[in-house]
Amino acid sequence: MARSVLERYGGFPFLSRVVMAFYDKVLDSDVLAPYFEDVDMRRLIDHQTKFVAFLMGGPASYTNEHLAQVHARMGIDRPAFEVMIATMRETLEDFEMDDGDVASVIHELRVRAPWIIAAPGQPAAAAG
Repeated sequence: MARSVLERYGGFPFLSRVVMAFYDKVLDSDVLAPYFEDVDMRRLIDHQTKFVAFLMGGPASYTNEHLAQVHARMGIDRPAFEVMIATMRETLEDFEMDDGDVASVIHELRVRAPWIIAAPGQPAAAAG
């Protein structure tokens, strides 16, 4: 059986470093930092590590309904989503992930955009 992207890079210890580096960049971003002003970052980083592990073929599982529920109150717009994508890409490249693996993770994020991005004046899409 083929190993997942997560397994090929060393599992959760590797991914934990990636997610922490990602959020260091996020919190330095004028576009992204405001979304996290009143957030328990330790809890979020733990949660996001599991989510990115899921995107990389790891054991966790997230439904589109769950993503919509979690992001609905955040009011994330397309430009902020694109900054997040660029920040994630940059972070994965900083950790010298293979271009194909970076593209795979970014693709998995983009597929979930309808449940993360909120339309103007509306919460993130309800799964349908």
